[in-house]
Amino acid sequence: MGATPKIYISPMQTPGMDYLNSRLMFGMQPGLKNTYDLCDALGNPERSFKSIHVVGTNGKGSTAFYLAGILKAHGYKVGFYSSPHLISLQERIRVDDVPIPVADLDRLLLQVKSAAEKIQVEPTFFEVVTLAAFLYYKEQQIDVAVLEAGMGGRLDSTACARGGIAVLTSIGLEHTEVLGPTEEAILKEKMAVLCERKRATGPQAYVVGGISGKLLDAARFYAESRGIPCHVPKVREDIALPNLGRHYAENASLSLRAAQLFVARSGKTFDETLALECLKTRSWAGRMQLLRDSEGHVRYILDGAHNSHAVRRLVETLQQYYPGQKFRCVFGALKDKDVDVMLKMMEPVVSEWHLTRTPYPRFRELDELKQLVEGCGLKVANAEPISKAFLESAVDPSLPTPVLITGSLYMIGAAIELLKNEFEELQFFRGLEPTTNEHR
Repeated sequence: MGATPKIYISPMQTPGMDYLNSRLMFGMQPGLKNTYDLCDALGNPERSFKSIHVVGTNGKGSTAFYLAGILKAHGYKVGFYSSPHLISLQERIRVDDVPIPVADLDRLLLQVKSAAEKIQVEPTFFEVVTLAAFLYYKEQQIDVAVLEAGMGGRLDSTACARGGIAVLTSIGLEHTEVLGPTEEAILKEKMAVLCERKRATGPQAYVVGGISGKLLDAARFYAESRGIPCHVPKVREDIALPNLGRHYAENASLSLRAAQLFVARSGKTFDETLALECLKTRSWAGRMQLLRDSEGHVRYILDGAHNSHAVRRLVETLQQYYPGQKFRCVFGALKDKDVDVMLKMMEPVVSEWHLTRTPYPRFRELDELKQLVEGCGLKVANAEPISKAFLESAVDPSLPTPVLITGSLYMIGAAIELLKNEFEELQFFRGLEPTTNEHR
């Protein structure tokens, strides 16, 4: 299903990565048969640990990241699975916040390859990575995996882990050709990540946020029709996070409730003070993330906003934390994004535009982007391919306002790769092997 993408070769050259890149030709193919068949062929690694599913249109990554941290703070050995990555595929598969080593990743990718060839299936990129994650979590003997769905829920490969808790972060119109034409249809597809009772391994529960009105009623009705409790936590006002913005407090509130449910089911006592202390230092990279220099001054704000919904949240947050201020903005976007809308929404908080692109082939060309910006009557200060010198040129040390970098997660990843050795907030990325993010 879907058009065959243009291949963008990974800098990480290993036999396993070569195999994984060969899967790009299959695009996205929603469905569980390949994953279930491969799980069986590999000894069902997904049954060796408990799982919590995180689904939604926006906010999945931060919610899963916060949840994994809270559970780790409570003494669990935690697997964390997310997508896309910013620099390296290693980021997607973590145990207790440590990314999978290259050697293990390569070995497990080849193990999936061998199983696929044995049972004669052609798995997709995402299916292969998901199976490698399951294998790694089994080897590492984790207690629980927090699994961010790639697309939807019911037909997403992560659903094969058959978790007992599903967290729904938000609903918006996306992938309508697969998930359905309405928000209610998409809601049901995502909530169906919890498998049917005949496949369930224990009690189930939903934790729902980021929706209201008819959608919330529909979520409760859907949960009730399946005999599954539906928890709708209020947004906590006592949460402090490194990531700016109320939407991150909303996501962390969901994480707190999901963690409470999981800990209670494990027979342990949930420590709310411990959880809140954990969140104070839990920074989800590239999303309203502040980079401070050695003197403590914020030099850059990284935010991967790449659609109108995310840009609206970005603007609201900047106006809240930096009232009346305008930013020099490093901006780049992919060809399929509605740049005109994004530019108009950001105009009130941007003083000048520094336009850029990465080598990734789906980026808008600079001449085209410059024409779009100037066509909106906005000031273009510079337009160059991304480089460290380009990023540094956007900074004016005499101004208190940091430089905003936004427009694409692909570009945020490129910026992090250039800046990771200068800012302590990016130390997680040091030593990771860059890989393609062709398939989100």
